[in-house]
Amino acid sequence: MKERLNILIWHIHGTYLNNLTQAPHNFYLPIKPGRPEGYGGKGRTFIWPKHVWEVPAEEVRSLPLDLVIYQTPGNFFQDRFEILSPEQQRLPKIYLEHNAPREHPTDTKHPIDDPNVLLIHVTHFNNLMWDSGRTPTRVIVHGVKVDPGAIYTGELARGVVVVNGIQRRARISGYDLFQCVRQELPLDLIGMESEALNGLGDIPHVQLHRIEARYRFFFHPIRYTSLALALLEAMMIGLPIVCLATTELPTTVEDGYSGFISNNLDYLIERMRFLLDHPDKARELGRNARQVALERFNIKRFVQDWESAFRWVIG
Repeated sequence: MKERLNILIWHIHGTYLNNLTQAPHNFYLPIKPGRPEGYGGKGRTFIWPKHVWEVPAEEVRSLPLDLVIYQTPGNFFQDRFEILSPEQQRLPKIYLEHNAPREHPTDTKHPIDDPNVLLIHVTHFNNLMWDSGRTPTRVIVHGVKVDPGAIYTGELARGVVVVNGIQRRARISGYDLFQCVRQELPLDLIGMESEALNGLGDIPHVQLHRIEARYRFFFHPIRYTSLALALLEAMMIGLPIVCLATTELPTTVEDGYSGFISNNLDYLIERMRFLLDHPDKARELGRNARQVALERFNIKRFVQDWESAFRWVIG
């Protein structure tokens, strides 16, 4: 494999993309007028490495690409035929699956059933639950980075929730659980469309971590999704985590050590009250959460895992 690859990838998940582009390769993001979904290029709320380039979709065919990373059925079944040359369509392929199966937790067939594609799942839970057919798979566990100036203080006796569009995916995102807890305890919601719920709005990523660091704890009400980057970032900052014991979370948060985890909402509410009343204990749990994040979800390990995947698919 040559030292520096030219990689095409669509902008689907901004925070993940920003983490992935820490790998020392050239990343090309196709853009279209009006920046529709997938063609938004560099998100304006992130700081991007210099080796990330926006390229008009109609110019992608002229790029000397080595690898293409797909992330949605639309990318794989439509976009590639629209913007890639026939030669580029035959290049090594990675399909990055961000989500757990939706239709049925165990019996959903992955849309990609192709032995010539490497299917990467972001959690072991997702890899276990998807029926990936003939497609070779591997898991690359998340890696995150946070503002080094974001240091947990926890002086705000409030919890913080970070979810985009929580009301749009109500059951999955735990909208009802958030509303229930907010009637009992002081909670602030951050994320796209949160203003409609008296939240703080879509705070730019470059500002988010220092704001989060002032809250006493991080509450994650989501029932069923992949391991949220926002939760891992909160751990990296040093916030204690309160969450449901679903999907990959039981392998991430240890009850009474790095936060509190349970499927009993009454227990979680009681533990959140405890954190509000015991800031020293919240700080201790947050230190433990940060240590777990530094050991398991650091960006260096994440980039190394992606380098291994690049070598495999190119080879």
